[in-house]
Amino acid sequence: MKRAIIAILGLLALAGCAAEVPVEQPTMYSNMADGGAKLDPQAAASMISLYRQNNGLGAVVVDPELMKIAEGQSQAMASRNKLDHDVKAPLPKRLAAAGYPATLAVENVSAGYHTLAEAFSGWRDSPPHRANMLQNGVTKLGIAASYAPNTKYKVFWTLILASSDAR
Repeated sequence: MKRAIIAILGLLALAGCAAEVPVEQPTMYSNMADGGAKLDPQAAASMISLYRQNNGLGAVVVDPELMKIAEGQSQAMASRNKLDHDVKAPLPKRLAAAGYPATLAVENVSAGYHTLAEAFSGWRDSPPHRANMLQNGVTKLGIAASYAPNTKYKVFWTLILASSDAR
């Protein structure tokens, strides 16, 4: 009986320790409509790469220059409260202005999704956006989410997938 009580007390002590460990939410569920939220581009690259690999395509990696171009597009849409590929300029002009040597590039924009998981699901469920994510030959990505609290959509997303490899 004494052993059983000691065993139960030991289990209770361990259970108490386990309850104190904080459960961390995956970054794909971070709410971009929270002012201080930061998008995790590596999580986006992993998510999109896995989706591409499940469809027989190669992975993509985060490209710092594409990140800047995507950020500029998301900020432009947010500041104008307008969901539009061409709010600053068409993608080829934006890439050229940044000096990005794209041999292939596609772009998804969206607004109103608060998490990366929601944005990805929206793109996956839209035939033209899905086709962009499954574009053969792209190897790099840039992604951004801009929060604008006083706008209709609150969060504006840009995903650029590209290749700078000779074709």
